Amino acid sequence: MVKILIVDDEENTRIGLVKLLCRNGYRAEAVANGFEALNYLDKKNVDLIISDINMPEMNGLVFLRELNQSYPEMKVIMITAYGQVGSYLKAINLGAVDYLNKPVKLSDLKSVIENKFNQAAPLGGSASVS
Repeated sequence: MVKILIVDDEENTRIGLVKLLCRNGYRAEAVANGFEALNYLDKKNVDLIISDINMPEMNGLVFLRELNQSYPEMKVIMITAYGQVGSYLKAINLGAVDYLNKPVKLSDLKSVIENKFNQAAPLGGSASVS
């Protein structure tokens, strides 16, 4: 089962994505920022990270750079409410596997995840939101 970590400063987005992913057969947990995500990854393994770009303290692009240094093989999907070509290009150049605009459509997200892991989601999931 694919385990996903959501990184987003907006609590409603974190809760919504975790519930959405778990209802669709993924294991999902969430944290509020890049610092929490890096601490989380020191203790637990995940298969995929979905991270917002616009966050205070450590934005998603800085988080992606930090992530690449410690976890270069990690698959990351960037999400944003501010779809800008420049941010898209930076995210892809930094190693993001995809980039989606908020509000994230379930069909788009499932398609990206299934593409990256070459498998459909199994039934049942588990959740945790910080």
